[in-house]
Amino acid sequence: MAHENGDSMLAERLDSLFRSSRPRGRSWTNEEVATELKAHNPGLRVGGAYLSALRTGKRERPSYDLLEALAKFFGVAVAYFFDRDHADQTTQQLAMLDELHAAGVRSIALRAVGLPPESLDAVRAVLDQIRKLQGLADIED
Repeated sequence: MAHENGDSMLAERLDSLFRSSRPRGRSWTNEEVATELKAHNPGLRVGGAYLSALRTGKRERPSYDLLEALAKFFGVAVAYFFDRDHADQTTQQLAMLDELHAAGVRSIALRAVGLPPESLDAVRAVLDQIRKLQGLADIED
């Protein structure tokens, strides 16, 4: 594990999570995240001002419980905050999800979850036909 000792990396990575996670088309505020964290983690002491200080690097070394709650909230592993390789991989995945969301593809993929294979084949055939009508290249699986 490529473990780092850099609090500025923590600030950068935490800020990146805030910027890339966009519920309802906008980024979370520090206060919204603090409220959600406390609601799901009784006893956790965190406020919007503290999260802001962590994001800017003015405060360092949050408790492991807070890092664990933040990781769970944003859907990443705690290693995201400490391991460069893991953070890079997660950042790439988040960027890809952001691109899919921007392209409207995410909503289509969500609708396909749970469909049986024969239904997925029918959806693929329809999409292939639409691509063909639009003059787009075939997709190779």
